[in-house]
Amino acid sequence: MKIFITGIGTDVGKTIASAIITESLEADYWKPIQAGDADNSDSHKIASLLSNPKTKIHPNSYLLQTPASPHLAASLDGITIDSKKIKEPKTKNHLVIEGAGGIFVPLNDKDTIIDLIQDDYKVIVVSRHYLGSINHTLLTVAALLSKKLDIAGIVFNGNENKATEEIILSKTGLKCIGRIDDEPYFDKNVIREYADLFAENLKSL
Repeated sequence: MKIFITGIGTDVGKTIASAIITESLEADYWKPIQAGDADNSDSHKIASLLSNPKTKIHPNSYLLQTPASPHLAASLDGITIDSKKIKEPKTKNHLVIEGAGGIFVPLNDKDTIIDLIQDDYKVIVVSRHYLGSINHTLLTVAALLSKKLDIAGIVFNGNENKATEEIILSKTGLKCIGRIDDEPYFDKNVIREYADLFAENLKSL
């Protein structure tokens, strides 16, 4: 199984969700494009949060120096991102793939993050509660469906907001994979607890 983790925007909790899902499935992890924080990248963060012995973290296809939209970060590095050079790592394990920002974040003059999502991927959308998140979530889901991509479900990030969650699930018909509460911190133990909570829903995908 290959799971692509996307979000309704930037800083909505994709990496924490990726860590939980990777830990729960003891999957491999791959972030195709990392922009900025090369020494403390999302791959580094994932490695620090996992406790299972099975996960392999695959190298980024592009590791860019500037924390910015990938197309701009690449330009500042003097390169152009070529989506044909973004090759999915070969593994016999489950694979969790983390996007960058939202689905329409540009990679170059033509491609955006949504163009990295292959037909055999199951997409999990991370939605964080804030004013406007309903609209952003529904737009993200609509765009994914317009390309006939397989949306496995939604992860809500933030303390329970029943009205928001109910309307999103009602309008999309999607499954809630789980919710990540506003925790004071995340470490291996917290990630493992959430991994156990998410396990049943993930294994039924």
